[in-house]
Amino acid sequence: MIRRRIMTARSVYPQHSAVEDGRLTIGGCDAAELAREFGTPAYVYAEDDLRARAREFKAALAAAHPGAGDVVFASKACPVTAVLRVFAEEGLAVDCASGGELHLALRAGFDPERVYLHGNAKSEAELQMAVDAGVGHVVLDGPDPDRLERIVPPGRRQRALVRVTPGVHTDTHEAIMTGHAESKFGYPPPTAAAIAHRDWERIDVAGLHVHLGSQIFDRSPFRAALGTLAGLGDFPVYNLGGGMAVAYTRHDDPPDPHEWVAALIEIAHELLGRDKTYVIEPGRALVANAGVTLYGVEDVKRIGGTEHAGLSFVAVNGGMSDNMRPMLYGAVYEAEIADRVGDGQPYSVVGKHCESGDVLIRAAALRDPHAGDVLVTPVTGAYGFSMANNYNGLPRPPVIFVSGGDAQVVVRRETYDDLVARHS
Repeated sequence: MIRRRIMTARSVYPQHSAVEDGRLTIGGCDAAELAREFGTPAYVYAEDDLRARAREFKAALAAAHPGAGDVVFASKACPVTAVLRVFAEEGLAVDCASGGELHLALRAGFDPERVYLHGNAKSEAELQMAVDAGVGHVVLDGPDPDRLERIVPPGRRQRALVRVTPGVHTDTHEAIMTGHAESKFGYPPPTAAAIAHRDWERIDVAGLHVHLGSQIFDRSPFRAALGTLAGLGDFPVYNLGGGMAVAYTRHDDPPDPHEWVAALIEIAHELLGRDKTYVIEPGRALVANAGVTLYGVEDVKRIGGTEHAGLSFVAVNGGMSDNMRPMLYGAVYEAEIADRVGDGQPYSVVGKHCESGDVLIRAAALRDPHAGDVLVTPVTGAYGFSMANNYNGLPRPPVIFVSGGDAQVVVRRETYDDLVARHS
């Protein structure tokens, strides 16, 4: 038996995944067998990988900054109760961008004091929910300050951070860039400073918040962003946001978490001081590589003729309903046949939806795919489940946790009855 461990520092698969005689195993479970047991499409997460990444970021922050600090999971990346519960158990805090995410975080067991409520358009109902729950921090944006002054009961003060838009561009897609001057998030520096220094009756402004975007490789824009924060006054708390890139393909070269956090904190120490509380908000970097999606192959279609010779499609039983990222901003993925892992010929992996744009991967190197195979796409742990939808009436996939050779359903597959449960 030939056994090849595929866990490397830059592996696109969850930690400790392996290939034995061409068969992929994740969390000690055979991927093709998981598909047969739980059906496809299905999201599969390696629980041990989630825990390891949480511990790695905590260790990185502790090593870089001996003072007070916190690692906060950006729950929008993967609002799965079981994933949130893992991070609560590992001592992370959580940020929520809606009342729904807040509900999930509290249900998962997060102490309300460990919750940050985000959002550029929070409703009064969501702010009321946060105040009633006793969340630790509200990240102020838009009309939040005036609304909180009305909502917070007399005699109480709500801790808050002011979100600053520093006017900084980053090396990422414009749809996931959030620190540039045209961003819908945050306040321009003069407005942020005025809010932060105002003597609010029921708001305790603890510090400032900045977030530059997501899937960022280059750390240099953070110097400009933190320089902007330094010019707004001296505060005890600075939330530096997240955005660290991950490897979606074997050609990607993302930062190491320890190096990334160390570099970020070094800039913060230089520009903002060492005697501060520093907060970081990794989202996709905690979950993206921990998850894969399993699909069933429905058809393999080869188009002949002179003009289209060599154009081949592998059609799977999912698509833009379970992974919108390729359609939203051209995200690039890889894929394998679960029991024939290895180099093969290029195929375009397409979904089953009635849209020509329903293309998951433009050129995946697959070994002799045919109908009935199980196709696995790695690095779907972030924003796959978050953005899942019922286009064309497809029920959303289940979420499966794997660890030590055991597998369990933590979110069940939707049924056709679920699709009409809210209909009259």
